Order: sequence, then C-alpha cells, then structure tokens
Amino acid sequence: MNTKMKLFSYNTVDSPIHKLSGLTKLICFLLLTFAVMFSYDIRVILAVMVFSVAILRLSKIQFSQIRLMIIYVLIFVLTNAVISFFFSPEEGVKIYRTRHDIANLYGGYKLTWEQIFYQVTKFFKYFSVVPFGIIFLLTTNPSEFASSLNGIGVNYKAAFAVALTLRYFPDVQRDYHDISQAQQARGLELSNKAKFTDRFKNSLLIVIPLIFSSLESIELISNAMDLRGFAKSKTRTWYTSRKFTGADYTALAVSALIFIVTIGVSVFVNHGRFYNPFI
Repeated sequence: MNTKMKLFSYNTVDSPIHKLSGLTKLICFLLLTFAVMFSYDIRVILAVMVFSVAILRLSKIQFSQIRLMIIYVLIFVLTNAVISFFFSPEEGVKIYRTRHDIANLYGGYKLTWEQIFYQVTKFFKYFSVVPFGIIFLLTTNPSEFASSLNGIGVNYKAAFAVALTLRYFPDVQRDYHDISQAQQARGLELSNKAKFTDRFKNSLLIVIPLIFSSLESIELISNAMDLRGFAKSKTRTWYTSRKFTGADYTALAVSALIFIVTIGVSVFVNHGRFYNPFI
C-alpha cells in the first residue's frame, strides 16, 4: 500500500518524538491545544505555531505522508473563514470595540480591519494545532499508548478500545483503496477524466461494500477476543509498554511552561483572551 494513503497510521522512525511515551504525547497535545484554543493573542499563536512546526520536523514526518491531510485542513479552514464572514461580518468589531472600514461590499456587507484581524487570528489558531495532532497520530504506537493509559489507572478495556480505534483508521483506508481499485477494474470511472458529479456518485458506490467489510472485521475481532478470554480478568499484561524517561519529563515541563505562559499573557498582559492592536 502506498505511504501516501496512510494518513493516520503509526510509522516506526528513530526520532526523539517517537521515543516519548504515548501518555506523554497525549498530555502534551492536550496542554498545547488548550493553550492555543484559549488564547486569541496572535503573537502567542504564531510563537506556538513555529514551535509546532519545529517539533514536526524533529519527528521526521515526511510531507508526502501528511500532504492530503493538510489539503483537507486548508479547505476546511478557508470554508470556515468564508462562512464566518457571511454569517457574522461584524464579529471583529464587537470583540475589539473599534471600527476601521476598508470597503463596502455587495449586500450591505462591510469589510473592516477588525474582522480581517480576527479571522487571520483564527486561521493561525487552527494551523497551530494541526501539527500537534499529526505528531500524536503518526508517532504513537497504539498498543504502547494503551498500556500507558492502563498504567495510570484507566480500565484496560477502555485502553484497548482506544488502541483498536487508532489501528482501525489505516485499516479502513486500506479497505477503501482495495475496493476502489477493484471497482475501477470493473469499469467504474473514478479518475480525473470523469466529471466531478460522476466521480462523487461512483465514490458513494464504494461506501456500501466498505461498510460491510468494516462490519465483518469488527465481528472477526470480537470473536477472536472472546475466544482468547478478553475481559475475563480484572487485569492484563501488555506486550508493548514504555516507562517514563528524562525526555518525557522534559517534554511535559516544556508543554506545561508554554501552557502557563499562554494563560499568563491572557490574564496579566491582555486582561482577557483577545489581544487588541487597535487601542
């Protein structure tokens, strides 16, 4: 299977990020994501975005692995920006309590610097968080992550369910790819030569066999787990586990520091979540 198709699959690479515990990466992801989502200070957001890109490079993730994902995110962010403007074109004015008009648009809409600044800030907020999500998905071994969750007290049944979910993403992609290739071999047109509407309708024809294939896989996994006595005992051992090291504590400390600084800037410098350059 082509590497480009593995949008959510774990890849074994010798990098400092891969060597961290799955629990460490989850805690760091939550801390950094909450920090970015809480703050609307574009200075802080840009600093975190630079940090996230640096960590992405440190993890040795190839752009070919995430190119399609980045395209999807970019389409979502641009669509969100357009919809936000048409449904709330005065949101920036309400937040910053000033008004600097740029132009009058069609239908009574007015373009203001406040609205542009607000939407640019939102744009960078999304792109500050995306690298952290990519890093977590592509550098975390599902089994090792499940063992880490179980190690801090999460029920092993719930931890195992999380591991299965993470493993299921690449399986669904592989099944979709296989079914697509089989359908195209039978004459179903899915290439760029066909019209977009035809490709969309033909893609829907893959969904039904994909659903049945997924249900069959779920049944096979459930039967295998029952035959092996899963959930009969109160505890279980793990084939893959990783203890905390100095690198884990360092990563947690850096993420906690960024989180505290972000909250501190919002509370003590901006006296609120929003940075206002118009006053």
